[in-house]
Amino acid sequence: MTISEDSGNTAPDWLTAAQKHLWLPYTQMKTVAPPLPAAATEGARIILSDGRELVDGIASWWTACHGYNHPHIRTEVEAQLERLPHVMLGGLVTEPAARLAQRLAALTPGDLDHVFFSESGSVSVEIGMKMAIQYWINQGKRGRRKFVCFRYGYHGDTLGTMSVCDPDEGMHTLFRGALLEQFLVDVPRSGDDLHTLDAFLRTHRDEIAAVIIEPLVQGAGGMKFHPPEVLAGIAALCDKHGHLLILDEIFTGFGRTGTMFACQQAGIVPDIMTLSKALTGGTMALAATIARAHIYDAFLSEDEGAALMHGPTFMGNPLACAAANASLDLFAREPRLQAVERIEGHLRTALAPCREIEGVVDVRTLGAIGVIELAAMRDIAWLKQRFIEQGVWLRPFGDIIYTTPPLTITEAELTRITDAMVATTREWAAR
Repeated sequence: MTISEDSGNTAPDWLTAAQKHLWLPYTQMKTVAPPLPAAATEGARIILSDGRELVDGIASWWTACHGYNHPHIRTEVEAQLERLPHVMLGGLVTEPAARLAQRLAALTPGDLDHVFFSESGSVSVEIGMKMAIQYWINQGKRGRRKFVCFRYGYHGDTLGTMSVCDPDEGMHTLFRGALLEQFLVDVPRSGDDLHTLDAFLRTHRDEIAAVIIEPLVQGAGGMKFHPPEVLAGIAALCDKHGHLLILDEIFTGFGRTGTMFACQQAGIVPDIMTLSKALTGGTMALAATIARAHIYDAFLSEDEGAALMHGPTFMGNPLACAAANASLDLFAREPRLQAVERIEGHLRTALAPCREIEGVVDVRTLGAIGVIELAAMRDIAWLKQRFIEQGVWLRPFGDIIYTTPPLTITEAELTRITDAMVATTREWAAR
């Protein structure tokens, strides 16, 4: 259904009553237009309370990899709800959490065998940072407590993760001075850049706890891509200088870039990997921080103080773990990575005409990610509204219009998204 700007749709009573109480994310509440009331979801579509439908081009912040309401995930969560919704993971363990830890260890590359659960991506990165610092402390090296992070990087909105986001180009510039100062460097783009990073890592060897990067795609920092060779080069330098490497696969994991995990394209194994978003197929909140054997072993001791003292209340929630196990079932038995290949081919062809539009500086695709980069973003509210009017749900930000659709999206639905992206970008340029 195409949505008209003057369709006369009114908000339901529940939304009207809650407007003054609900604080929305990344939003200036004084000036923002009222949010759309979502009433149901199905496949790749969001159904509004008045019956209008939007094809979801961003899979609810990249989570709904199997589309919405997949019957297998729903059935498994419902069955778990009947048995045991939640118990603490302290001193108790449930079968869904145990099975999921085993499966993630088998699925991730190398000896990433030790899984620590949490409820959100930001927290999983915080845990990874904490693991890295304590890894060195447990070996008597208390000076290694800073992180090397990259320009345009984004790792979350909690205080620790904000410190490893780009403080200049990111969304956390207001907090400069209130956050721990880390080492911010550019992603290497050439051999000379790798030599520069090599020298930096050597110079600061005794200060660095770990290097942290989003592999292949820096997501919320503007969908900036770097090739597998660059990632492999960074990993090689970490090995050379004895630095830990943390890969934040919260966005890139579970097929988004064309392989199950982005790091597989570079043939590397990080010391610590973080996962969330598509982990449960977008059904429940769950995250995981996964460590290699040498990281885990550094915490084993007769000394209780050497343990990792961290424990999110809802870590390993059985409902969320049931959803994640069901999601992994679908990756095992349905052709998700082949679907990513199909989506990538469609995006590459369908978005190519945007290269000729005035004000477009780049069009890029990788896996199920399609990006139109603009010289300067303007009329962002108008852009969002135009997409809604065309029956698609897209959220431009920074200097990009992008899509990260569900991996199960139909060809017709994907065409609707890309047609809207091309047409709206042309309209935007004409304005």
